Amino acid sequence: MAACVTNSVFGFLRGFVFLATVAGAGASGTAAGYTSEQLLTFCWVTQGLIGVVALWGWNELGERIRTGAVVADLLRPISPVTSYLAVDLGRAGVALITRFVVPVAVGALFFDLYVPHRPATYPIFAVSVLLGVIVCFGCRFLLNATGYWLLDLRGITVVWLVASGLLAGLTFPLPFLPDWAVTALWVLTPLPSIMQGPLDILVERGDATRAGLTLAAQSLWAVVLLLICGYVQRRAERKLVIQGG
Repeated sequence: MAACVTNSVFGFLRGFVFLATVAGAGASGTAAGYTSEQLLTFCWVTQGLIGVVALWGWNELGERIRTGAVVADLLRPISPVTSYLAVDLGRAGVALITRFVVPVAVGALFFDLYVPHRPATYPIFAVSVLLGVIVCFGCRFLLNATGYWLLDLRGITVVWLVASGLLAGLTFPLPFLPDWAVTALWVLTPLPSIMQGPLDILVERGDATRAGLTLAAQSLWAVVLLLICGYVQRRAERKLVIQGG
């Protein structure tokens, strides 16, 4: 409940900032191609998605590496990547009910949000959110897995905290940046696949072809990150064996 209240309060703050942005855009009535309704939807749905994708706060693997408890994970007949992903998907499902619904309902109660015009947008958005959760899990797993070598994750966690908020589409829509920067972020990093992709689909920024390209990019990053997670985990296990862990 505390998280829902916090997210709702920040929703109001960000919502009014976005409205001021559109108002300052002049006669066009849009900012970076977003109408006020689209920006408000972007604002409140991202507030709800924070808990679903778990952008921050997960350090279980890193803590188990630090304490040595990760050895118990390695004794199980299933890869830590698979087991942690299964747990994370279950957590995300619960968060849809406990963390997503309330902020979005509050936003819809006090603001005019954008309602998708195409029925297909809703299932596509659901798939996009699922892919966003997987992409975010891959990033967080790799962040925690650096503990096999660094032991102390505080420095890299701060970098992730800042970069993910700015470049995943939480703080502001990425199209507020120059076109070349948005393209570079989509091509070179998985961060836009976490939030920017699902939100652009929901507010129907572009046609169905663009939504399909967004899903393709998210799927590619999800596969690539899970493969990298598996590779890093195998290297870490080899390191532990060499060290006699």
